[in-house]
Amino acid sequence: MKVVYPKDYSSASIRQLVDQADSDVLFIGDPRTTVEPGPRMSNRMAEVLRETHAGWVYADAQDRARVDYQVGSIRDTFEFGPVVGVSVQAAREVGIQDNWRWGGLYDLRLSMSEKHPIVRIPEPLYHARNTESRSIEQKQFEYVDPRNRDYQIEMEQIATAHLKRIGAWLEPRFEKVPPADEKFPVQASVIIPVRNRERTIRDAVESALGQRADFHLNVIVVDNHSTDRTTEILREIGDRRLKHIVPKRRDLAIGGCWNEAIYSEHCGRYAIQLDSDDLYLNDNVLQRIVGELEAGPYAMAVGSYTIVDFSLKEIPPGLIDHREWTRENGRNNALRINGLGAPRAFDTAVLRRFGFPNVSYGEDYAVALRISRQYEIGRIYDSLYLCRRWEGNTDSALPPDVANRYDQYKDWVRTMEIRSRTTNR
Repeated sequence: MKVVYPKDYSSASIRQLVDQADSDVLFIGDPRTTVEPGPRMSNRMAEVLRETHAGWVYADAQDRARVDYQVGSIRDTFEFGPVVGVSVQAAREVGIQDNWRWGGLYDLRLSMSEKHPIVRIPEPLYHARNTESRSIEQKQFEYVDPRNRDYQIEMEQIATAHLKRIGAWLEPRFEKVPPADEKFPVQASVIIPVRNRERTIRDAVESALGQRADFHLNVIVVDNHSTDRTTEILREIGDRRLKHIVPKRRDLAIGGCWNEAIYSEHCGRYAIQLDSDDLYLNDNVLQRIVGELEAGPYAMAVGSYTIVDFSLKEIPPGLIDHREWTRENGRNNALRINGLGAPRAFDTAVLRRFGFPNVSYGEDYAVALRISRQYEIGRIYDSLYLCRRWEGNTDSALPPDVANRYDQYKDWVRTMEIRSRTTNR
């Protein structure tokens, strides 16, 4: 059996491949990747497809494992690898009705998943050499690149139609944010989880303490047992508004550190994020964020940020404003993409009802999805935040096994959210 390479992923091209298929299995390849099949790649993929009655199968490469497909694996960036096997009968059954310019294969996959399993074969069935020229940074943020706006709108339309078909789409109707029935020591708290950031922690704290506002604020730094000079530097900062917390536990991830802050006696009416690598753009950021939260009132607000290097020089892709978020469909489209933006700010009374999962990747995404299920999220599309990318930054290029673990977790979060939406209607 041969692998076919579509000229593009439009509905017309995918429909032509399915219509002209002369076997019960269609192998579709990615032209950006050179594949050297193992001795039984085609036979094994066809065998699994038939025996599991799957609609779609994919496999590991010799040097790259994939992740299992879940209900929540609806992102259009899901990594199937350079070749997939598709059941021709299943493809013809679900049909390729629409005329998508880029999303024909994506639409087929989502439609297929509603009626047939999508199965990963955890066996290395091929060698692959990627000819992709884009950097990891470019691929990570391509969905917020204005040059890709038309493409992203189409992907959103396809994902939205899928969510409607499975009963997981939410109309733009939101619950009112309840007034807080508890007292807070200050109006706003900047939350900074940190471990071993001696090069940047002083800058981050001073960026927060230097905010000008017409309300009282503090800065809560949760120092997760740093072993460099981070703890010493924090103790040197002579400002009573700095609350330095060292947790008793030693098993806390970033989410767990956030919980230490928001459930503490120091936490203010609003909890506002600042990573230990990063800085606020100017001294008016907190005033603007709190104003946005109160204007809704919103349970959560998200700003925009600019990517910079360690010296704070802007680097590509520059401004990340997540304009794909809309009031009408943002919380649905959030299931397709991998993030909502920064800085993130919360109504503490609402946040305390949910808390953060004790993980260090996707903890904010999980909370945002949960909040958005009930409440509207406010947005600020101007840059408020400088996000550093440097050799010590945790968002630097990840090893494949770590990237897989993170992707698998976010897919699980999406799976739980979809199940909650469909069972609690």
